[in-house]
Amino acid sequence: MATVHLRIGDLVWGKLGRYPPWPGKVVSPPKDLKKPRGKKCHFVKFFGTEDHAWIKIEQLKPYHPHKEEMIKINKGKRFQQAVDAVEDFLKKAKGKEQGSDGKGETKGKKTSNKPLKILEEDDEDLSALRDPSEKDLTDSDPESLTAEKLGAGASSGFKWKSSPVKNDPHFHHFLLSQSEKPASSMEVTSKRLKIIEEDTSSTSIQAADSTAINGSITPTDKRIGFLGLGLMGSGIVSNLLKMGHVVTVWNRTAEKCDLFIQEGARLGRTPAEVVSMCDVTFSCVSDPKAAKDLVLGPSGVLQGIRPGKCYVEMSTVDPETIAELSQSITTRGGRFLEAPVAGSQQLSNDGMLVILAAGDRSVYEDCGSCFQAMGKSSFFLGEAGNAAKMMLILNMVQGSFMATIAEGLTLAQATGQSQQTLLDILCQGQMASTFVDQKCQNILQGNFKPDYYLKHIQKDLRLAISMGDMANHPTPMAAAANEVYKRAKALDQSDNDMSAVYRAYIH
Repeated sequence: MATVHLRIGDLVWGKLGRYPPWPGKVVSPPKDLKKPRGKKCHFVKFFGTEDHAWIKIEQLKPYHPHKEEMIKINKGKRFQQAVDAVEDFLKKAKGKEQGSDGKGETKGKKTSNKPLKILEEDDEDLSALRDPSEKDLTDSDPESLTAEKLGAGASSGFKWKSSPVKNDPHFHHFLLSQSEKPASSMEVTSKRLKIIEEDTSSTSIQAADSTAINGSITPTDKRIGFLGLGLMGSGIVSNLLKMGHVVTVWNRTAEKCDLFIQEGARLGRTPAEVVSMCDVTFSCVSDPKAAKDLVLGPSGVLQGIRPGKCYVEMSTVDPETIAELSQSITTRGGRFLEAPVAGSQQLSNDGMLVILAAGDRSVYEDCGSCFQAMGKSSFFLGEAGNAAKMMLILNMVQGSFMATIAEGLTLAQATGQSQQTLLDILCQGQMASTFVDQKCQNILQGNFKPDYYLKHIQKDLRLAISMGDMANHPTPMAAAANEVYKRAKALDQSDNDMSAVYRAYIH
């Protein structure tokens, strides 16, 4: 993007990394947030998210001249909501201007077009550079929409809150201490935290929305290792690198490491070498057998574990596997955390995963910046094994739901009803969700490129059913769905997306 001259208050399109241009506004940063050294940039608050970041000037374009161009290249739902939020803000700002004194004196008033001075390395505060005649922007600036507000509609009102860094959860480490008084915007989460702790001794902490695009994350100074660069692991590692973490990678198929080496990652020759080189090592592989082989096999993780080394298992596995891995790691003096992730390849790429963690609480805290980079929220669920149980329950529900959606679409076709109309109705009702929309679109378009492998959701259903058996709890719906996925696997759909379960009904 070409270099432009901007001032505080200007609406812009900001580009960060490989993410699409996004509408935002140039604002003053908190006084105790320094500008990155050696970069000529502006501080931008993005619409439709909780994101704000220092953006290089060459990655910015004025909003109005490039609006049509940007809308053409980005058709996403959240993007459109962000654009709607900008337009809503403009309408309200215009209304305030016309009625500010009741006599229309401000109508036609010209605004200074003096460009904003570019800060040098020692400059810390943009507020001193404002035109003296300009009203304090923080008095009328829009508040970015949270995910909850987005769900209520993009026309929801804005009110920009300019709070210091220490009271802004987007700049504050999202793992708030239980003794610290939460900022007002975190009160709902804090109340929920208190209730959950009283009932189950687990905790839930909400992170900033869309943190993978958030330039305010301060990466840990710990050396990070990552084992497994599949659909989920690849997006996670990419976001860790973007946020400035020092990452050493390993993958069974070594060629998959090449792209990340080009992005700044280091290469580990074996899992043991990665663990020995790093302070915290994450792994994300396909199933319990792969997870155990990675730790217990030749040149495995266990060979590199030393007292104080941290190992974080992010694979979706059964509680028994977690117990075995935890014991193996801690027996060698290591520290263990399980942290499976809820989401898909797209959510992994976007840094919008949900992390379910359990085990060593101190490891969870040490992983704070990593979890912020890879996800939108994280939950600490107590002792090791709890996260595996919760993840299997979540995937059991999701897998059963997907099978039901496919069943509904095929029944619509069999009875002469329009599948597209069924989707349109679903998306207007109480079941409306991105998941329903995307998976149904996959089916209608015959596009089963994997976002979450069908073979993996079937594996999770199988493990959830087994967990139900051990708890003497019936899982008839999951059992029925599992049979449909097994049928889809027999039709060679294992490596397609989970939505390919549709094909089990039409063959």
